[in-house]
Amino acid sequence: MNSNKVTPVHLRRSAIIYVRQSTLEQVANNLESQRRQYALVERAIELGWQADDVIVVDDDLGISGSGVARSGFDRLVADVGLGRVGLVLALEVSRLGRNHRDWYHLIDLCALVDTLIGDADGLYHPGVFNDRLLLGLKGTMSEVELHLIQSRLNGGLWEAARRGELRTHLPVGLGYDRNGKIVLTPGEAVKEAVALIF
Repeated sequence: MNSNKVTPVHLRRSAIIYVRQSTLEQVANNLESQRRQYALVERAIELGWQADDVIVVDDDLGISGSGVARSGFDRLVADVGLGRVGLVLALEVSRLGRNHRDWYHLIDLCALVDTLIGDADGLYHPGVFNDRLLLGLKGTMSEVELHLIQSRLNGGLWEAARRGELRTHLPVGLGYDRNGKIVLTPGEAVKEAVALIF
């Protein structure tokens, strides 16, 4: 990361490290990604911030970046808007948002209050045309990536349905047997509760 964009004005404010993984499964199993994201604290210190001025926002671990309410991201945006942040740092910009609304709102605020955005590729000033162009492209690619992931997932589900092999979550009281047939749950308590309702 090129540090020549960092000014004393930026250093007088906080650096926010935004840590996010999309699913609880990733949080539980992809610990290397978490380590890399938390290690960005050291990168902020190398860029000139004091350790006490580096804030880690990890409230959104296990929450998708595709338009779902994210309290950590909302807090980050509020702090940027109040002029408290000199740098927003994430491993990839896709951690910050996978939709244009969130992404461009953050970029616009950062440009307005002179806040830098950084990722593993470098530092960007959203108020500078070329940096904003790169950030825009990164945001667009992130949104495209989400679309491709959803398309692959939906395509797989449709193919399984065409073959008659799609298995979905069943209502309480039903389950699959060893042959994949839908059967009543063997538990007596569940059977009694279902029978009481119906």
